[in-house]
Amino acid sequence: MAEKFLRYLILVVFAFIAELIDGGLGMGYGVSLTSFLLSIGFATAVASASVHISEIFTTFVSGISHFKLGNFDKKIFKYLIIGGLPGGILGAYFAVKLQDFTFIKPIISGILLFFGAVIIVKFLRKRQSEDKYLLPRIRKLMPLGFFAAFIDAIGGGGWGPITTPALVATNAHPRKTIGSVNFAEFFITLAISITFLLTLSDINFGVMLPLIIGGIASAPIAALLTKKLNHRVLGIIVGILIMLLSIRTILISMGIGFFF
Repeated sequence: MAEKFLRYLILVVFAFIAELIDGGLGMGYGVSLTSFLLSIGFATAVASASVHISEIFTTFVSGISHFKLGNFDKKIFKYLIIGGLPGGILGAYFAVKLQDFTFIKPIISGILLFFGAVIIVKFLRKRQSEDKYLLPRIRKLMPLGFFAAFIDAIGGGGWGPITTPALVATNAHPRKTIGSVNFAEFFITLAISITFLLTLSDINFGVMLPLIIGGIASAPIAALLTKKLNHRVLGIIVGILIMLLSIRTILISMGIGFFF
C-alpha cells in the first residue's frame, strides 16, 4: 500500500513538473511522461493512451489559462486543429496496430535539433526593441498540424516539440504560439484519446488520476510564466529545450537510456 502511494505521489510530482514545462514553453508533457511510463514497464500504445487521456484535462485547463491571459492567436489555433484532427486519429490507429513503430523518432529529432539551433540564433540576434512577428500561412499550418498530431499519437508526445519550434523558427510570436499550441492540443488530444478508447482494450485508468492532478495544478502557473517572460528570453528557452529533447531522443535510439 505504501509503495503504491509513493508511486502515485511520484507520478503527481512528475506530472506537475512536466506540465509546468509544457504549459510554459509549449512542449514536454507527453514526451516526459510517456518516457517515464515506458521506463516502469508500460507498453508503447498503453503509455501513449494513458498520457493522452490525462491530457484531456490538463490541456483544457492550460488552454483556458493561456486564452484568458492573451497568449493566443485565433488563426494559429484554428488551422492547427483542422490539420491536426485527422493526423491524430490516424496516428492513434497506427499506434495500436504497430506498437513498435519507433524508427522515425531519431529522424524527426534530427530535424528538430536543427529547428532548435535556428530558434536560438534568431532570438540571440533579435534586438529587444524588435517586435515584428509574422502570422504563419494557412497552407503551412494545416500540414504542420497533421504531421505533429500523427507523430504525437504514435509516440506519446510530439505535438508541442514539433509545432512550437516550427512556428517560432518562422518568426511567429513566441507567447501567442505557445498559448495557441497548448489550447489546440486539447482538441487533438481528445480525438486521439477517443480513438485509443475505441481501438485499445488494455488501458490503465488508475495511472491517469495522479497525472491529471499534477498537470491541472501546474497549468495555470505555467500560463502565467509564459505571460510574464520576455519574448526574446522565451524564444531562446524554447530553442534550448527542443535541442535537449532532440539530443535525448537521438541518444536513446543509440541505446543510451534515460530515466525521463
